[in-house]
Amino acid sequence: MNTKALRQKILDLAIRGKLVRQDPSDEPASVLLEKIRTEKQKLIRDGKIKRDKNASFIFRGDDKLHYEQFADGTVKCIEDEIPFEVPESWAWARLGSLAILISDGDHQPPPQSKDGVPFLVISDITAGRICFENVRFVEKTYYDNLAWSRKPQQGDVLFTVTGSYGIPVNVKIEEKFCFQRHIALIRPCIIKSDFLSRFLESSFIKHQCDERATGIAQKTVGLESLRRFLFPLPPFKEQRQIIEIIESVCKQISIIEVEKYNLAALIARAKSKILDHAIRGKLIPQDPSDEPASELLERIRDEREELIKAGKIKRDKKESYIFRGDDNSYYEDKKKIQDLIPFQIPETWAWTRLRNLCLINPRNVVEENVMASFVPMTLINDGYSNAFTYLPRAWTEIKTGFTHFQDNDVGVAKITPCFENRKSVVFSELLNGIGAGTTELHIVRPINIENVLPYYVLWLFKSKHFITNGTKAFSGAVGQQRIGKEYVSDILFPLPPVAEQKRIVAAIKAAFEPLDNIAATFM
Repeated sequence: MNTKALRQKILDLAIRGKLVRQDPSDEPASVLLEKIRTEKQKLIRDGKIKRDKNASFIFRGDDKLHYEQFADGTVKCIEDEIPFEVPESWAWARLGSLAILISDGDHQPPPQSKDGVPFLVISDITAGRICFENVRFVEKTYYDNLAWSRKPQQGDVLFTVTGSYGIPVNVKIEEKFCFQRHIALIRPCIIKSDFLSRFLESSFIKHQCDERATGIAQKTVGLESLRRFLFPLPPFKEQRQIIEIIESVCKQISIIEVEKYNLAALIARAKSKILDHAIRGKLIPQDPSDEPASELLERIRDEREELIKAGKIKRDKKESYIFRGDDNSYYEDKKKIQDLIPFQIPETWAWTRLRNLCLINPRNVVEENVMASFVPMTLINDGYSNAFTYLPRAWTEIKTGFTHFQDNDVGVAKITPCFENRKSVVFSELLNGIGAGTTELHIVRPINIENVLPYYVLWLFKSKHFITNGTKAFSGAVGQQRIGKEYVSDILFPLPPVAEQKRIVAAIKAAFEPLDNIAATFM
């Protein structure tokens, strides 16, 4: 069940007057609009707000068409702007006409303080709530000197207007705080903030944001554009009924979402356990007749030497050989590494470094006019799936400044949080078998995919063992941490016999399939 789509469907019905039955005895929205105008006039006379030179009101003429009258007395037919019909008792209005004020926060970020008054940035508004967990602070004197229009109070609605624009949240706390310019403050007049914010969540409002947002790097909805948003207004009594139904339905949707989250967590834990068993040789029984991995390693070394002699690859100066000594301990060349071995593996398996089996971050040699697949990080699925999409590009456009790969290469994200989110994939069915993409990938190319199965490598990359140890090896600044090439190439790799690699990959697929079916049915 797509709960996000369900929420939007409920809001879509609400803003069209189809969620509750209309009551002919309700005071019509046109009367409510008149009350709002009267209240705002009183605030203007009292000097509490300034007169809006662009103020207007929308009405229906005797011809049943919609008109807008402006502050200078001019009237304009706006019937072509009205997007859909609303009930007779409703009215169309500009958002600015429903609010005492629509303002934004500070355009120049103030100096931060260790404590004082919270200063919200756009990332502090998420999932319909204000998050103060990682909020920054400014001096109290800075807050005291702010205009009242930039001091949120209970009953206000905050609305993001830059980047991730279109997210409303009610101000329900009494504590003082201030905010940056990428957040708008809407102070409704007479109408309640819970009703206003729910309608602002609708796809209808999001569509107006998309139409009016300007900018290149980060699009922004200007305050004047926000004030001009069309808003379908129900009678006051019907507003309360609409909110009661929306809150009731959304509560049930939230319960479903929690259940979906719990189910997703259970499925993820099950898949993690399956992979954990797989890389330890515990998922399927061993076959004594399989060629042992030690002989497989010898064959891989011989093939690597042939490629080096042919000039197709370069010798890795760190190439090494891991074996078990007479004392039953593991050695790498002549150095004892028993303390580095992370877990026991079957007798027919062998430990090796990934660099001994694969090329790390190779480059493609391709004619410039050949069409290829371009894969940014956003087109690689996360989790335990193995899926990606691509954009067709001429090789000459993407050969420089991007990571190269080809069919049967394994890509693994190196930057947080993509790494922890398991953005890793076996590339296949690329245009002409080649591709390039995000520089935040490490590429692993088995020397021979008949000896080292790319899908076995992929499942190791998605294992808890690989992810947990990778996060410990992160380098770089917070928020931009990465695993280096060395972590990938030096990882101790539990290598099964080829036949067992095939059986493991098949067993993982068989084990994941019913879990994926459950997810598709209930999520």
